[in-house]
Amino acid sequence: MALDPEFLRYPHRRRGMDHDRYEWSQLHEREPVEWPGGARLALWINVCVQFFPLNQRGVPFAAPGGMTMPYPDLRHFSLREYGNRVGIFRLLDAFDRFGLRPSFAVNGAMAERAPYLISVLRERGGEILAHGWDMDSLHHGGLAPEEESELIERSLDSLQKAFGAEHRGWLGPARNESPHTPDLLAERGIHWFADWVNDEMPYRFRTANGDLWAMPLSNELEDRFILMQNLHSEESWVEQVCDACDFLLKEASVASGRILSLNLHPWLMGQPHRIAYLEHALDYITSQPDVWSATPSEILRLCKE
Repeated sequence: MALDPEFLRYPHRRRGMDHDRYEWSQLHEREPVEWPGGARLALWINVCVQFFPLNQRGVPFAAPGGMTMPYPDLRHFSLREYGNRVGIFRLLDAFDRFGLRPSFAVNGAMAERAPYLISVLRERGGEILAHGWDMDSLHHGGLAPEEESELIERSLDSLQKAFGAEHRGWLGPARNESPHTPDLLAERGIHWFADWVNDEMPYRFRTANGDLWAMPLSNELEDRFILMQNLHSEESWVEQVCDACDFLLKEASVASGRILSLNLHPWLMGQPHRIAYLEHALDYITSQPDVWSATPSEILRLCKE
């Protein structure tokens, strides 16, 4: 028996996307982007400043890097704290040595738990991204919109009090979202977010409360993804980062400006046996001609223009 023709009709079927969040767009068809000073590659380094609760609920899942052993998982809990006590200062020293300006994705809970570290970041003057409340407060479809709205409000208010300014960027804990997250972020004044990894350049993202911009913070080159999830060596991480740098520079020479984005975790790359590998990667990237170290908002401003 044949299927009813109605079964095969899909009202959103068309060229491109089956939703209205953003336009279908292929990278090679877009208007070219130029970076300052004729640079071909914009380097965006982001550092995650996170709090992982010891008594995590894991709803709807344990965030990557969260506790894995029965409570109290002090081994993993204290290692995450190591990043905020020791590892991040090694990263800051490396950035200063190579003249780089990273952004920092900060959990709202960190403003209460680590005021000294917050004061260090505030004095540096780097761009701060809101990173949710903590790494056990995930945004997901099981949250009521009112509950999620309160969670976003609490996160942003905590950072505003700590840093004395409104924050325009967002990176969700575990990069997770509910169907309402983009709308709620735009409603609260967020201008861009970095949860989606479906592009290498910024693009306009529609919400019920005006447009956001999606920023391309690579997951494939993230230290945690390569070292912990893929179980590759530190040498392999450096090789992959340098390969990406070489390829993007070559592509930019015949197309348009490109972005190399690196997402880092102090509890991982700030270890004494790993920091030299980070320094090696930074040395290689900064030794290449036509590389511009930039904050995400600087990159987005030029792309929008």
